Amino acid sequence: MAYTDDWLALTTEKTLEPDLPICDPHHHLWDANIDPAAKFRTEQVEGRYLLNEWLADISSGHNVVSTVFIECGSMYRAHGPAPMRPVGETEFVNGIAAMSASGQYGNARVAAGIVGLANLNLGAGVKDVLEAHIAAGGGRFRGIRHAASWDESDEIRNSHTRPTRGMLGEAAFREGFAQLAPLNLSFEAWCYHTQIPEMTDLARAFPDTTMILNHFGGPIGIGPYAGKREEILAQWRLDIADLAQCPNVVAKLGGINMKVNGFDWDLQARPPSSEDLAAATRAYYDHCMERFGVERCMFESNFPVDKRTCSYNVLWNTFKRIASGCSAGEKAALFHDTAARVYRING
Repeated sequence: MAYTDDWLALTTEKTLEPDLPICDPHHHLWDANIDPAAKFRTEQVEGRYLLNEWLADISSGHNVVSTVFIECGSMYRAHGPAPMRPVGETEFVNGIAAMSASGQYGNARVAAGIVGLANLNLGAGVKDVLEAHIAAGGGRFRGIRHAASWDESDEIRNSHTRPTRGMLGEAAFREGFAQLAPLNLSFEAWCYHTQIPEMTDLARAFPDTTMILNHFGGPIGIGPYAGKREEILAQWRLDIADLAQCPNVVAKLGGINMKVNGFDWDLQARPPSSEDLAAATRAYYDHCMERFGVERCMFESNFPVDKRTCSYNVLWNTFKRIASGCSAGEKAALFHDTAARVYRING
């Protein structure tokens, strides 16, 4: 059964630890009903996901105090030089952030941090695009995500940035990457599990640039990788342990409920419970927390993409079950403090 609101409503739960402050460091906003550029992000979830839809989700029981928007190809400029068009997304999101900052939409500070897209393959020329993002962000722009997820199989969807094999090691890309640190900008590292060693090499080449690994490094569970979860997990553990030795890398824990991960929760008669999700995915969380330490880990919702699997309330209950053995200080880091520090969000 495919995702619908009625399907999600079949599994409801009481919110665990409802007072625990949360900074959700990874969500999107779009209107794919009118914006063709955003259609690739919907993955059978909501075509319209703007402030009201986002507020409905984060107001479902957990104490979300701030959020970080991550680029998703939304509201690009229709005119002007192609490299500058993604700046339209920052302009759009900064407007929503300003609405939220008025306090008229609740206490949560939506998009208190903004991460956009700039084509690092432009080399040194990308600096102009980065500076335009900073100007458009109203003091909220924090970094860029030039997605690199690529696989040779036709059954695996590559990133909307149309990356090429080995892009992270190419001279032009690295020349563009070198522009980030001088502008105090971070890099969101979105790759597949087969590319984690490439991310590690990049992190070692640029030790002064903060890199945030998205979605556990994208363990694939479909196409040629279907039925090989334990084999893939074993290699993933080794690659993550190596990456974690780079002190400039932090890890987002979440985003593992997408179609590409192959759990197929959305094909079940009813959505999974937080207990179901924790049992199936705990190995990824535990390993990252062990290797990176809680001071370099942050839980993320990846909404509304992960909404194909469960509600926002159930997802954060999953995180709280996984962190149930942590101390109060460790929970503070995982749910709020690491994200607030990395994205420079006060409060």
